[in-house]
Amino acid sequence: MSETPTQDAPQVVTRRLEEEGEVAADYLEELLDIADLDGDIDIDVDHGRAAVEIVAEAGSERSLRRLVGAQGEVLDALQELTRLAVQAKTGERSRLMLDVAGFRAHRKVELAEVARAAIATVQETGQPFSLVPMNPFERKVVHDVVAEAGLVSDSDGVEPARFVVVRPA
Repeated sequence: MSETPTQDAPQVVTRRLEEEGEVAADYLEELLDIADLDGDIDIDVDHGRAAVEIVAEAGSERSLRRLVGAQGEVLDALQELTRLAVQAKTGERSRLMLDVAGFRAHRKVELAEVARAAIATVQETGQPFSLVPMNPFERKVVHDVVAEAGLVSDSDGVEPARFVVVRPA
């Protein structure tokens, strides 16, 4: 007895995302070899996206920070290049998320605090509250925290000055 397409769909999606992660890992391994950097590659599927992290080996944390940049700008560019490499290999657009040495994970914690402070201000004043410009990853984190709190948020402005506005529900 075969499964219905609706039952197969999550497995097909998961396989596709795992394939994206494998392609990305191969691309990043080559990059690390070329740059003579040490790091391990972890692959996962998180919130419907392939998630790949370059994990620092003991003592190599500082050298991997070069792949992040001062404010994550190098990481953003590397993520985009990795997405393009995946697209070239699979023929499909990738929404892959890349982290290096835990930078995004740490930034996510910071942004959740920023979002909670904005939520508190909106709840206290009843007025919309605008945050500073953020990249798409940062805005997504804020939107998720705001939604969990039962408020609403929008992105406003034009890249690279696009920002989140938190509003009462």
